[in-house]
Amino acid sequence: MVGFLVFGLVVGAVARLIKPGKQDLSWLATLGLGVVGSLVGGLIASIIGSGDIFELNILGAIIAIVVAIALVGTAEAMSGKSRTS
Repeated sequence: MVGFLVFGLVVGAVARLIKPGKQDLSWLATLGLGVVGSLVGGLIASIIGSGDIFELNILGAIIAIVVAIALVGTAEAMSGKSRTS
């Protein structure tokens, strides 16, 4: 479980580094988005047949990072809307 959280933090951090621009997210938000990205990536990798959902593999990691980038963009868009309102 601790390893999954650490991997989620790494995924979230990598997603924030890849996504251009400055994101106004805390490290807890980064962890949360990374963990959700890791879950989705693991789920998709297990559906494809690349391994178990909680098994660390390259396909799951790539999908997790892509999903986390999309989640960072979504969180950024949502926080931008709330500031202007």
